[in-house]
Amino acid sequence: MQRSISGSARVVAASPEDGTSSCGSSTRESAAAAAAAVADVAAAAWRPEANGGVKKKLEKEESLDWEKYMKETSNILGEVERLDNSPFRYFLGELYGGNSLRSTIAVGNEKKRQRVYNSMFHVPWRCERLIVAGFFVCLDSFLSLLTIMPARIVVTIWRLLKTRKFLRPNAADLSDYGCFIVLSLGVASLQMIDISLIYHVIRGQSTIKLYVVYNVLEIFDKLCQSFGEDVLQVLFNSAEGLSACSTDNVTFELMRFLLDEAIAVVAFDILFCKSHQLIVLAITLSACIIAHNNALLALLVSNNFAEIKSNVFKRVSKENLHNLVYYDIIERFHITAFLLFVLAQNILEAEGPWFDSFLINASFVFLCEVFIDAIKHSFLAKFNEIKPVAYSEFLEDLCKQILNDKPDDRQKDLTFIPLAPACVVIRVLTPVYATLLPAGPFIWRIFWILLWSVLTYFMLAIFKILVGLILRCLANWYVNLRLKRKQHMD
Repeated sequence: MQRSISGSARVVAASPEDGTSSCGSSTRESAAAAAAAVADVAAAAWRPEANGGVKKKLEKEESLDWEKYMKETSNILGEVERLDNSPFRYFLGELYGGNSLRSTIAVGNEKKRQRVYNSMFHVPWRCERLIVAGFFVCLDSFLSLLTIMPARIVVTIWRLLKTRKFLRPNAADLSDYGCFIVLSLGVASLQMIDISLIYHVIRGQSTIKLYVVYNVLEIFDKLCQSFGEDVLQVLFNSAEGLSACSTDNVTFELMRFLLDEAIAVVAFDILFCKSHQLIVLAITLSACIIAHNNALLALLVSNNFAEIKSNVFKRVSKENLHNLVYYDIIERFHITAFLLFVLAQNILEAEGPWFDSFLINASFVFLCEVFIDAIKHSFLAKFNEIKPVAYSEFLEDLCKQILNDKPDDRQKDLTFIPLAPACVVIRVLTPVYATLLPAGPFIWRIFWILLWSVLTYFMLAIFKILVGLILRCLANWYVNLRLKRKQHMD
């Protein structure tokens, strides 16, 4: 193949002096020819095809041919080529191009499906199962306060009167005495308030004010619950110290026990007035239920969605979620006590048929609580990537608490103080029992009071036995079930 050589390296020009020579020198011509041959060899050695490379020929005119380049490299730009199409072709491409929302929503996987199923089914079911179990644990503690504690005090007094020997009481008896004093003073303080006056004051407020009052009291109730737990724990510790101390330290331990008892009385009955807070909350709920302007719906919706807002959009750990579930359990029990208050008020003051309306409103309140708790815990588990098995672990801890199976680790226990709800229930049911007393002499009325008291006690005691036995059986069954599943997984 003949190559054309251009440029200064390929052309050998003669000097002017050589042009003026008429005959020329053969020696100079042969030298010029030799130099041209050397330049051809060097250029051939530099070219890629001489070394076995691939020859790519891209002329200047071809490199500027944009249409040809776009046709050859159309796959790089992908969907940009559609912009040159007609609207009809664009619509057909979108119609048969795949998912309509493919540009904004990606296709999910099995992990996404499981998260949806957890939020819709698994978390609400396991959470509600845990709340129901915790509700009956609170009910068992409430019934113990009204049945076991009075029985132990009566047995202690009977033993003292029978033997006429004073023996140092043990820690359990001292704790019961302290709780009984707090309960008695709480009921006495509630007897001095006028429920009708508070009811009419609250009912005269607007719906927004009712919402504010209800939320403020709920927040204050949670704060007092935390402080009351510490106060009772200190009181029980003082009771243990007084029962186990030596003779030399009896005076010091007795003074500390009396001081802690005074702090408990102040905390529950005077300073924080927890029982008063609960009864005002119950009166507020009663005013909303009896009102005919949808105040109950507005109160529940605003309060519950404020609760969702304050809890869902936060980063919570598994331990914090554990405590939050226990708060929901206690709140469910308090709402039951409030509805019992509303029932008692309807028995005393309602006119005409009222029971059907009460059942509808009570069911509405409970369904709202169940629905809000399900939404709250579903999104808490979703946002914090907590699996539904965590609620099964919480239920297992609660069952071990029922069985007293973990005496050393008490940090995850459900802490419930039934003193304030008991004060409210006793205060509310006392007028109901008063309506059942027949007219007659004072002695005759005392007889009926004792009769109704004994009948009520035996009814509560039977209920306590049933609840306690059923709880222990179910707790034992669930703990064994969890143990079998763990062994099967291992």
